[in-house]
Amino acid sequence: MQSQYPLSLKRVTKMYEDGDKTVDILKGLSFKIKNGEIAAIIGPSGSGKSTFLAIAGALLTPDDGEVIVNGVNINNCNESDKANIRLNQIGYIFQTSNLVPYLNVEENLFFVLKMAKQWNAESKGFCYLLLEKVGLLHRAKHYPHQLSGGEKQRAAIARAFVNHPEIILADEPTASLDSSRSLAVMKLISNMVKQYKKAAIIVTHDEQILSLCDRIYTMKDGNLVEKEGKSI
Repeated sequence: MQSQYPLSLKRVTKMYEDGDKTVDILKGLSFKIKNGEIAAIIGPSGSGKSTFLAIAGALLTPDDGEVIVNGVNINNCNESDKANIRLNQIGYIFQTSNLVPYLNVEENLFFVLKMAKQWNAESKGFCYLLLEKVGLLHRAKHYPHQLSGGEKQRAAIARAFVNHPEIILADEPTASLDSSRSLAVMKLISNMVKQYKKAAIIVTHDEQILSLCDRIYTMKDGNLVEKEGKSI
């Protein structure tokens, strides 16, 4: 049975050692998000935004609390199960595209499907549908070094959606782009999240894209504080 909230965090804490001090970066943080919803996370550098995203994406284990992905507490999963969750249930978009340089655009998408053991004729067709949606079908055979910054990021967006994840996590996806390309990329993410009913979290410093998000949270003192008047 599909959960109402594909991702939820409950009372999550995370500490780091800083010399002879222990720093509490997340202090009992709780969060949940629905399908078709986009949440923006803002706040100063070092406030814990990327740590929160890494924990939400099963890339980092919290010291305490629960991380629930589609009803499964991933803190109770072994590393193999966590890898399967990352491959099949979560799509990542980073500040830089992180495309594999020796694979062309379509091969970058095929690679994800093969890793997730989802490779078949239907999934291959979905790759081309996504490339058409992001305006890169004519660039499918091109390599990353042949693409502009905006094209690389659009390819990364297609790659994030290709394995049909329920959750999309984006860490500063527009930081390396100029203002017009930033807005275009965020509109693309927003449209695809809504169309495919994904749950998306966007960590950003880019204020112009906040209007495209359903909820806005500020990371403050190890917790998320929601901006009033923006929630749906």
